[in-house]
Amino acid sequence: MDTKLLTSNLVLFSSILLTLFTFSYGQNCSTHQFTNNNLFSTCNPLPVLNSFLHWTYHPDNHTVDLAYRHGGVTESSWVAWALNLDGTGMAGCQSLIAFRNSSGQIHAYTSPITGYGTTLTEGALSFGVPRISAEFVRSEMIIFATLELPINRTSFTQVWQNGQVSGQTLQEHQTSGDNMRSVGTVDFASGQTSAGAGGGISASARQRRRNIHGVLNAVSWGVLMPMGAIFARYLKVFKSANPAWFYLHAGCQTVAYAVGVAGWGTGLKLGSDSVGIRFDTHRNIGITLFCLGTLQVFALLLRPKPDHKFRLYWNIYHHVTGYTVIILSIINVFEGFDALGGQKNWKKAYIGVIIFLGAIAVLLEAITWFIVIKRKKTSVSDKYPHGNGTNGYASRSHDQTA
Repeated sequence: MDTKLLTSNLVLFSSILLTLFTFSYGQNCSTHQFTNNNLFSTCNPLPVLNSFLHWTYHPDNHTVDLAYRHGGVTESSWVAWALNLDGTGMAGCQSLIAFRNSSGQIHAYTSPITGYGTTLTEGALSFGVPRISAEFVRSEMIIFATLELPINRTSFTQVWQNGQVSGQTLQEHQTSGDNMRSVGTVDFASGQTSAGAGGGISASARQRRRNIHGVLNAVSWGVLMPMGAIFARYLKVFKSANPAWFYLHAGCQTVAYAVGVAGWGTGLKLGSDSVGIRFDTHRNIGITLFCLGTLQVFALLLRPKPDHKFRLYWNIYHHVTGYTVIILSIINVFEGFDALGGQKNWKKAYIGVIIFLGAIAVLLEAITWFIVIKRKKTSVSDKYPHGNGTNGYASRSHDQTA
């Protein structure tokens, strides 16, 4: 087995994966696949609240078919997207609302907002909405609608929000953080959106932070950690790989931890900048991974010598903690996909990575077992050169001492 070739192939594959992940993140908006197979000519990520606006403008009849996606919400949340024809804030908004009602159905309706303190009651808008529906898919509420735009206008202020539902009552949304920055403009004809006054970080900057967070964590925890385990488990059986396997394993895991900590830090920053958006499972697993990874790093500094009486217990701890980190890492990568509104391209690419690494592990598992069994037979044969390998004394003696 050429260990250098295996190492170079794994590093090359990881680099290709990093490129694919970055490209896929950039394509999240335009390549999103809806369950009803709807297609839209334009899509823009909105600056805050993990939201996207898809639309197709029909200049012949001055209508817009749109889909508003709001990710990172629960079944007990309401979401809203609105146009303000004359103002720049919530008052005067012509809103599309969606939530899950007490019968368990997703209810979508229109609501004109005349002032602050609204209860989002149902009512007709100042322009026609001949079609409106909604669905909840993988922590994402999606509103579909057709708008009959006011004459001679295609550019408007847009506002979007989310909040909690108690029974049939829509509770007030958060009055701090991103919920107070969810305003901007949209031009359905030109295909442009922008953040309004107080809109905070731009859509491209927010998306770039998500890209960085996703790439760092997927490559570190989700790819490099399993690769490091492969180095340790399978390469050390080859005599020519000693002690190179240890340095490959320690180096790979150390780099994975360092990059993973950077990704964890960007996640904390995203969380602090996204008040009202919570991904508790993803967050809790991430904190657990950071703690276990840190323990592994410190355990490396306390690694006993091979003949030390505590080495057995250290090995048990190291293996249990290491495999736990790998399993939780893979789970959390998929949690990250769901938190970002179902990154299908990312998912497909990462599933391919897991299958690839799994196939390598299965192949190397078979090879290492073959080598170990062959060495045992050779060892017995060398110890009892005149014994019969099948029915002779050597075989019986070996059976008795096994």
